[in-house]
Amino acid sequence: MTQQRSPHASPIRWVPTLYFVQGLQFFVVMLIAGLMFKSMGVPNDQNARWTGLLGLAWAIKPLWSPFLELLSSKKLVVVAMQFTGAVGLALLALAVQLPMYFAASVAVLFLLAYAAATHDIACDGLYLSSLNPTQQAAYAGWQGAFFNASKFLTLGGLLVLAGKLEASVGVFNAWSAIFVLLAVLLASLAAYNAWALPGTLNTERSELSAASVARTLREVVLDLFQKPGIWMMVLFIVLFRFAEGQVQTIGPLFMKEARTLGGLGLTTDQIGSIYGIYGTAAFLIGSILGGYFTAWLGLKRAMPFLIVCMAVPNATFYYLSATMPSDVLHIGAAVAFENFGYGFGFVGMILFIMQVVAPGKFSTAHYALGTGVMQLGFIFSKTISGDIQMAMGYQSFFLWTIVCGLPVLLLLFFVKIPAPAAVPASEQPAAAPLAS
Repeated sequence: MTQQRSPHASPIRWVPTLYFVQGLQFFVVMLIAGLMFKSMGVPNDQNARWTGLLGLAWAIKPLWSPFLELLSSKKLVVVAMQFTGAVGLALLALAVQLPMYFAASVAVLFLLAYAAATHDIACDGLYLSSLNPTQQAAYAGWQGAFFNASKFLTLGGLLVLAGKLEASVGVFNAWSAIFVLLAVLLASLAAYNAWALPGTLNTERSELSAASVARTLREVVLDLFQKPGIWMMVLFIVLFRFAEGQVQTIGPLFMKEARTLGGLGLTTDQIGSIYGIYGTAAFLIGSILGGYFTAWLGLKRAMPFLIVCMAVPNATFYYLSATMPSDVLHIGAAVAFENFGYGFGFVGMILFIMQVVAPGKFSTAHYALGTGVMQLGFIFSKTISGDIQMAMGYQSFFLWTIVCGLPVLLLLFFVKIPAPAAVPASEQPAAAPLAS
């Protein structure tokens, strides 16, 4: 379906704000929430379990994404979900003040997660339907840059501000203030996007039907699971992220944990500065170099090196838990190194789904389902990480994550990674911006 273009809908006016909002909602739910709960004293097992389940929204979004095609205006969905997110953030500011703040906050975060995941579907659909292939390539850099710019804001800006406010007005009041600011920001961006995005806010009767969409979805899913070696591919994807999901969840909590309890004892604003500035920059550099490295060597030959790079965060946090440095620059350098390795290695997972799982009749849909499986693997490891850490302690836990990275190396001998065939650009799946 072709979106009706507004006369002021130059891509540079709406692509940055569209993908800034996409990243903002994702990072609030998947990164900020866990650190907030840690500041509020929520135990690691409950923290990891519930924040992990929030990620289920992004894992299963391919199951309802085809049904959004029943609406002729993707802009309507985008703007509606952005305003829903703004309302959700305002509710979150109230929820943290309630006696049952944890249950109330998790309930609101589930609303935010599913609104954000639905927004992602419509957001990418609007981008693809409003721009021709040349424009899609030209603005892909803006897309990724502003998605990650939101990470700089949430971790490098708002998390630092939250840490300052925690010291002056208390933890709960500090986070209420942060969510009010975010709600105002998101509502303002939603209002701007209602004007700037291409298309109209009015829907027209779609020629599709729910029954036809359901039949197509069934055909897509069946075709995926009839591919030779698909279950080995699924196992490879899950094991690739098994250690990562654990260390990426517990690592920041370890940095926040008091030294008397085995952590590094950093403040919220120190963690925000380290992750938001140095960690994000190192991740982006690692991702870019990992892409060039894989293009030079080919995925099959590069994959062992990429898997080893995915173990860098595990080894880094084991080092930090064993040496317990107190110097913030020392810790920041370690986190930068960890994020560089993470970004470099994670390229392997994206390209594995693109070049091994996705090719075929429904390449774009299978890429989306592959990333959903990838997210499910991450959620599984994230949700169990808190229980394992509390049973083992931090140092033994990080050693355990190193061991968890070994099975995927062994599985590499049984997974076939063919040389990529030449695929027309119009049939290749569109890759989402990388996010940690």
